[in-house]
Amino acid sequence: MSLFKTVSAVALLLALGTAPALADKAAAKKWIDSEFQPSTLSKEDQMKEMEWFIKAAKPFKGMEINTVAEAIPTHDYESKVLAKAFEEITGIKVNHQIIGEGDLVQAIQTQLQTNRNLYDAYVNDSDLIGMHMRLGLTVNLTDWMAGEGKDVTDPMLDVGDFIGKSFTTGTDGKLYQLPDQQFANLYWFRKDWFDRPDLKEKFKAKYGYELGVPVNWSAYEDIADFFTNDVKEIDGVKVYGHMDYGKRAPDLGWRMTDAWLSMAGEADVGIPNGRPVDEWGIRMEKDSCNPAGASVSRGGGTNSPAAIYAVAKWDEWLRKYAPPGAADLDFYQSLPALSQGNVAQQIFWYSAFTASMVAPKDKGNNTVDANGKPLWRMAPSPHGPYWKEGSQRGYQDAGSWTLLKSTPLERRKAAWLWAQFVVSKTVDVKRSQVGLTFVRDSTIRDKSFTERAPKLGGLIEFYRSPDRVAWTPTGVNVPDYPKLAQLFWENIGDVNSGAFTPQEAMDRLAQQMDDVMGRMQRADEKNKAYSGCGPRLNKESDPSKWLSKDHAPWAKRDNEKPKGETIAYDELIKRWTNNQ
Repeated sequence: MSLFKTVSAVALLLALGTAPALADKAAAKKWIDSEFQPSTLSKEDQMKEMEWFIKAAKPFKGMEINTVAEAIPTHDYESKVLAKAFEEITGIKVNHQIIGEGDLVQAIQTQLQTNRNLYDAYVNDSDLIGMHMRLGLTVNLTDWMAGEGKDVTDPMLDVGDFIGKSFTTGTDGKLYQLPDQQFANLYWFRKDWFDRPDLKEKFKAKYGYELGVPVNWSAYEDIADFFTNDVKEIDGVKVYGHMDYGKRAPDLGWRMTDAWLSMAGEADVGIPNGRPVDEWGIRMEKDSCNPAGASVSRGGGTNSPAAIYAVAKWDEWLRKYAPPGAADLDFYQSLPALSQGNVAQQIFWYSAFTASMVAPKDKGNNTVDANGKPLWRMAPSPHGPYWKEGSQRGYQDAGSWTLLKSTPLERRKAAWLWAQFVVSKTVDVKRSQVGLTFVRDSTIRDKSFTERAPKLGGLIEFYRSPDRVAWTPTGVNVPDYPKLAQLFWENIGDVNSGAFTPQEAMDRLAQQMDDVMGRMQRADEKNKAYSGCGPRLNKESDPSKWLSKDHAPWAKRDNEKPKGETIAYDELIKRWTNNQ
C-alpha cells in the first residue's frame, strides 16, 4: 500500500469516528505488554477483558471522576500508574486522591450525612460494614451488579475469587463493598536471633521449653523478658523483646479495635467474628441484626475479665519490654523501629509494611542480609488465655470499594468501572507485586509469588494457608464504626497516662458505648434510621448472670498465665504448605 493510500485510509477512519476505538485497543495492548505483567490471564484473555472495558466505558468517554483512598503503596500505584492506564484505555479521567485514613472516614461520613457527592467512590475499610448495611445509604453491590449496574459489571470480575468477600457481606447476605487491598496484623520476629544455638540453650534452660514462634501470650511474654533482661545486647546493640506504641491519638483506638481484645480471647467462638459477642465486646444474637450492648451487665464483653486482661498486658509490656519512649509514639512514628534492628519480636505488625521491611540494606534497613533476604519472619500472632479454638486470631484490614446512593447514577457507573479495573485479573498480579496487599486467591497462587516468596518473610505462605481465614476485620455487630471507634482511643489513652486503671477505663468505655448505642436505638425506633437493625439494648442486670466458662463474656480465669508454648517456624511453614 502506498504512503498516500495509508494516509487516506487513516483520514477516512477519523472521519467515520472509528479511530478512537482502535486507539483504545492500541493503548490496551501497550499497557498489557509493558506494565500488566505478570498476570494470571494470558495476554489474549487480558485483551478480551480490556476490550470489554473499552465497550462498557463508551457512554462515559471524556468524563472526569473523583475517587479516594488511604495512603499505602497499593493506592499510590493506582493513583500514579493505573489511573493513567485507565484513561488511555477507556477515555475516563480519574482523580484518585490519596489522603489519611482519618480524613477518608470523615469524608465518607460527611457525604452520608449531607447527601452531597464529595467523591464518586471510596476505598473504605470494611470495618464500616455494620454501618453500611444499616444506614440504607450505601449501594448494595449484589443487587447493583444484577440490576442498575449490570451493563457496567465486568463478566470476568469473578467475585468468588476475592478472599475478603465474607468481610464485606451484611447480615442479609448481600455484598456491600468490593475488596481492593488486604493486609493482616501478624507476629514478627528476628529469625536469625531465634536460631542462634547459644540463645536457644539459654532460653530453654530458664523456661523449660524451646525458643520459637510463641503460640500463646505466656510464651510471648517470656521471650520479651528474655531478650530485654537476659540477652540485653546483640552485636554491640542494646536489644528489646517487644515493640508497640501508646500515644493518645486515634490510631491508639485502632490498636485495640483491630482485634487486640479478641487475640486475648475476649470474644465468642466464630469466624469471621465472634457471635453473639464480637471482638469489640458488642453482643448481637446469632439470628438478629440488633446489637444488644457492650457492658457485661448487658451481656457484652467490653469490660469483661478477658478485656481487662488484654489492656493490662498491653500497658505492662509496653513499659517493661519496649524501647524507651515507645509509650509516647503513635502508630506512624513506631513503624521505623523494627528496621533499626534492635527489636526481637512484635506481637502485632501489619503486613502492609512488608515492602518497606524488604528494602535493601543501603536504604537503612538493618533486618535484611547482604543478598536482600529478610533476617526476620512473620507468623500467626499468639493468643491469650481466654482464646478458644475456632475464634478470630487477629485483624485483617480490607480496604474496599464502596459506592454511595448520593452519587449520581452516571458518575457511579463510571466509578464502578474504575473500581473493577484496578482489581481486575488483568492488572491484579502486577498491582499486588507493588503493594503486597492481596485480595484475590488466584493472585496469591500465581507462580510469580512462588518465586518471590523466599524474600517476603512468610507472607506468601500465610496467605496460601488455611489459617488466613481467622484474621478478620471489624464485623457486623458494630452498628456505627466512626461513632464508637473514637471512644476507644480516649479511654485507652487514660490507661497509658496512668489516669485510670484498665478496669476503670474499660468500665467507662463500655458505658459510653452503651450510651451511644442507646441514642442509636431511639433514632431507629423513631424513624428507622438504621433500617430496623439499630441497637436494642438488653436491660442491665448483675454481671454474674452473664459471666461464664462456656461462652463470652468469659468469667475470670484462676490462672491467666498458663505455661508458655512455642512452635518451630520451619514446622509451622511445613504445616501451612501441607494444608494449602
